[in-house]
Amino acid sequence: MKKDLHILMLEDDAVDAELTRFTLSKGGVHFSLTRVDSEDDFLEELHQRPPELILSDYSLPNFDGHRALSLAQEHCPHIPFIFVTGTMGEEVAIETLKSGATDYVLKTRLSRLVPAVHRALREAQERAHRHRAEEQLRHSHEQLRALSVYLQSVREEERTRIAREVHDELGQALTSCKLDLSWIAHRLPPEHKSLVQKARQLSDGLDATIGTVRRISSELRPGVLDHLGLTAALEWQANEFQNRTGIRCEVRATLRDAPLTQELNTAFFRIFQETLTNIIRHAGATQVAVHLKQANGRIILCVKDNGRGIPETEILNSGSLGLLGMRERAMLLGGDFKINRLPRAGTQVTVSIPIRQNRKPTDEHENSFGRRSHGRPAWAEADSGR
Repeated sequence: MKKDLHILMLEDDAVDAELTRFTLSKGGVHFSLTRVDSEDDFLEELHQRPPELILSDYSLPNFDGHRALSLAQEHCPHIPFIFVTGTMGEEVAIETLKSGATDYVLKTRLSRLVPAVHRALREAQERAHRHRAEEQLRHSHEQLRALSVYLQSVREEERTRIAREVHDELGQALTSCKLDLSWIAHRLPPEHKSLVQKARQLSDGLDATIGTVRRISSELRPGVLDHLGLTAALEWQANEFQNRTGIRCEVRATLRDAPLTQELNTAFFRIFQETLTNIIRHAGATQVAVHLKQANGRIILCVKDNGRGIPETEILNSGSLGLLGMRERAMLLGGDFKINRLPRAGTQVTVSIPIRQNRKPTDEHENSFGRRSHGRPAWAEADSGR
């Protein structure tokens, strides 16, 4: 038991107050006690010297226990509140406990007071410890979310940088080789058929390599997302998906022309990519329908397939990193991510994220998604498919 426990007593009868004081002292409670008998004095004590325990009569001439309990919960919600009263019916007692009182003790049975005080203080201490633990957990969770946002931003910037390096440096080098090879091929004597054939093979190999460079650059960070926006990027990705898998993928977009932030564009695009990857791996679908729309200040992406339908166990599986990643991307921007099995067949993924106004171009860093780095040629930006 904590020594010198500060108790605030709301009691208008001096004799009853002295009996309560005597019972606590006899029970080994070390305390200091302030007695008040009016609402004004009660409020002043709550403000000036918050107690560690409140003992209150239920019925006073100009002040009642319900009002006292309400004020205590408003100003000191974590302080134990025990009614010490003369008479209290069972229904009234239950009502006070439902309203937030810690306990009640009848003045005719003050032997219950000390155990009630011990229990109330112990429970208050446990609640305080639990509250601190919850605050620490919440703070840690916020830090992890902030770290996740930072890591995603760094990862996207790094992908953008690598995509530009691959596209610009390798692309230019390969194009230069292609031009030099073409110059040499046109000057080979026609009678040297083996050399002419070898030059053609080298030219075809360079074309294939240039195509691979363009594909890798687009997979790292498609230029169409930065330069033409989310709708065009989804349509491009759907077309790539359809050409690669043979699964029909239709995109319908009803967005307004307001520009979206790069964070929003990236979140939707990466979630869409992961959704298509899951469809390839698990769905066994033959058709995918995509709808991108704006409603109630939110951007909503809905992706439906006609595959086998995701089982409930997979939706609830905490080890599914793909689903966790998509859900986390949406939550980091204050959005929602839902995945469910359709009644007949197939799966539906719905992502809803609040719209945020795009930042001014002057606020963007040189290496942010939407800005061209120094030295990047104009033709590289114009070729968004690379």
